[in-house]
Parts: sequence; structure tokens; C-alpha cells
Amino acid sequence: MFQLFDTYTRELREVKAQDGKTLRFYCCGPTVYAAAHIGNFRTFVAQDVFRRVAELSGLRTKHVRNITDVDDKTIRNSQEQGVPLSEYTKRWTQKFHDDCQALNCLTPHVEPSAVGHIAEQIEIVQKLVDSGHAYCSEDGSVYFRISSYPEYGKLAHLDAQSLDLGKTAQTRADTDEYTKDSVADFVLWKARRPEDGENYWASPWGEGRPGWHLECSAMSHKYLGDTFDLHSGGVDLIFPHHENEIAQSRCACGGDFARHWFHVTHLLVDGAKMSKSLGNMYTLDDLVKLGHQPSALRYVLAGAYYRRPLNFTLMGLKDAASALRKLSRADAVLAEKAGDKVVPTYRELVKKTPNLGVFAPAWQSLLDDLNTPEALGHTFSALHGLNPAELSQEAAHEARLALRFIVEALGLILPPAEEEQPEAPAEVQAVAQERWQARLAKDWARADALRARLTELGWGMKDGRDSYQLIKL
Repeated sequence: MFQLFDTYTRELREVKAQDGKTLRFYCCGPTVYAAAHIGNFRTFVAQDVFRRVAELSGLRTKHVRNITDVDDKTIRNSQEQGVPLSEYTKRWTQKFHDDCQALNCLTPHVEPSAVGHIAEQIEIVQKLVDSGHAYCSEDGSVYFRISSYPEYGKLAHLDAQSLDLGKTAQTRADTDEYTKDSVADFVLWKARRPEDGENYWASPWGEGRPGWHLECSAMSHKYLGDTFDLHSGGVDLIFPHHENEIAQSRCACGGDFARHWFHVTHLLVDGAKMSKSLGNMYTLDDLVKLGHQPSALRYVLAGAYYRRPLNFTLMGLKDAASALRKLSRADAVLAEKAGDKVVPTYRELVKKTPNLGVFAPAWQSLLDDLNTPEALGHTFSALHGLNPAELSQEAAHEARLALRFIVEALGLILPPAEEEQPEAPAEVQAVAQERWQARLAKDWARADALRARLTELGWGMKDGRDSYQLIKL
């Protein structure tokens, strides 16, 4: 049984399809105003692991993830650069897709955009106005009246007395993202303003555009209905975004909205909050330029328990690359013993679960609230206890399928297998270190002479950006 923590009830609950057929879930997607950073991808990769485990456990899925292509940020940036909004967001949407592919994330079954669903958003606003849950302000903006929804605050577990919705006159939040300690009537439809340029649409309340919180409600309702199985996003979206989604969706459409809430905890960089001012806000391209592979970032992000903060470090990427090489070598050894010529694909493993054998504890950890670090620990323990030389061809084949099952559940990208390099003798290591220092000093003549000496000793030296690798010739 696949169990996952539910933010709303604060307990482990079974992940299951309400209709008994298809697990229908919605993930808040990117706002395409710039390249997504690794903090964003921490959530997207965790969601990808969730989907993989669900599918590998036998559940059929319908995965919907939106693209936010109209909000304060996209309009502001496109206006500053003098580029039409559609052209601006198309560029960053493609960049997001490219990064997702590099990180081996499965493509959603449906990926709607906010701009493509303006009519659906206006329809929801009209229902809320007609039912008294929303009101039009003097400038033509429309706000949701949170005092009209007594359940407001339950997802975020806000104290009812501090909210005091029935007695206190609420303030209004005009921006898409307001401070998290503010309880305010939030904007559903934003009246046209000069700074919006040509980014506006006609509505019963005048020209304007939708508020950010409204967009997800309209798209999830269209593709998943009034009640669906699970909603996911980063913990920073619990309040106010997801709280607002629940209020407007239940009041406009009825139903329960999402039955299960899956939130992913934030990412730190070297123990500090990621921010531009600290210079620690990395994108995938930034890490590639530093010499790291997307596969290493995938390992780091997938291998961290989603309910605990992930402390990202560049050294962690190097450790991840080393772990991937170990997995790749183990896979190659088992494949050779089994006589396997083809790598089993994710879709093949979804159709038929192999005999997991010694890898069963790793799979159980994934089924138990996506405990990915524990799953990896069990995986390496299982490999340590395996002696391929003692396995029959059939047993090696089954072990390889089981290993691949765990690898695919985590979405890991294994590099081509490398031959195990013997440890270099002390003399070779000393020459290599001396050559590296000569290279750093740009003493190219001495560096070349020491490389020639290494060749005489039967070793090669592969230079990297920050280190080197000795290779037995």
C-alpha cells in the first residue's frame, strides 16, 4: 500500500483513486518569467518520483500541471523588455521543458496555460459574485470575501481566533503574492492598469486580467472535476495560494476540491536560504557551467526526503556523481552475468513488476511516504550483499530487473558504465599532484614533462575544472 503524508489531516493516508480507476492529481507548475531554479525543481522532481511510485505500484494516473503565463512577474518583465507577453513566456516555457527533460521528469498528461483558460476563469468569478462570495470594487477589480467561507485557514492550520473572519473587516490584497502573515480578501479579477500594457481581457466587470490564485482553480476544475485525488506544490504555496484555491473552488464549483495534499519542503544552499543577494540561486545551466551533470542534480533532488529541508552543496553533486557511477557499474556487472543486451524501460517495468528480492526493502521505503534516502540506503546495502559471481544467469537477470525498478522509481539517470579504476601507487599520485600544481601555475612545459612521466608509469591524467582523475593505461 502506497502511503503519503496529507497536509490537511496531518496524517499518513493511502494514495488511491477515488473512482477506483485513475489517480487524478494536479501540480502547481512554473511561473514562466525566468529559468526555474533548483529550489523549484526540488518540488518538480519530488512530484515526478511520486508519480513514478504511483504508476509502478499499479495505479493509472492523470497528471495535470499548469503553466502560469500571466501574472505580475510575467507582465512586468515582458513590459520592461519590450516583448509581447506571449513571446516572452513561450521562451521560458520551452526552457522549463528542456530542463525537465534533462532531469528525466515525466511529461504531464495535460499541461494547460493560464492565458489559454481566461473564459473558464471568468466563469468561476461570475459564480462567486452571483453567490455572494465575491464583490466588485470601485475600480472594477473583483475580490473573494473570505469571511463568507468559514473553513478558510484549515489547510494551513491557522488559528480560528486570530482569523476572526466573522467579526473583523478584512483588508484587500491587490498583488498576486501577498505577505504570508496577512489574512486578506484576495483578488480574483484585476482591473486594467496602465502598467499592464496590452495584457488585458474583456469581462463583465470591465477590462482586466485574472488573479494568480484563480488560475489553478479554473484549470484543475476543467481537467479533473469538482473533486480529485491529490494536489501538490511547495510548502510556500500552502498559504495563501492553496488556501485561496480551496475557498474559491469549493464556493464556486462545489465538491471537495482535492482529497489529499502533498507538499514538498524548501531547499537551502550551504545552509542558507537561496536568494539572488547571496549569490546562491542556481539554475540547471549554472551547475552545468560549473562542470556538473543534470544526472547528479536529479540524484540529489530525488534522494532527499521531501518532508525535510534539503541542504544543497556543490560537494553533494560530486558525491551524487560517484553514487551514480557505482549504480551503473553494478547494473553493468549484473547485465553481463545475465547476458542482458537491452536496458529495461520505465514503461516495461510499469507493465510488469519484477521479483524484487533483496531490493524489496528499498521499494517498501518508497511506498512508505516516499522515503527516498532510506530507499537508496537499502539499495546500496542490497548491492553490497550481492555477489554476481555466485548468481545463476536467471538470478542475475532478476536482480538486474529489480535494481532497474528502483532506479526507475527514482528517475535516476545512470551514466555509461566505466571500468573500475585501480588505486594509483603513491609515486603516481605524487607525480600527478605535482603536475596539477604546475598546471595551476600555468607552467605548461613542466606540466607536459610530468604528464610524459605519468605515461611512462602507465597512467593517464584527465583534467577537470576543479580536480583531476587518474586513469590506468
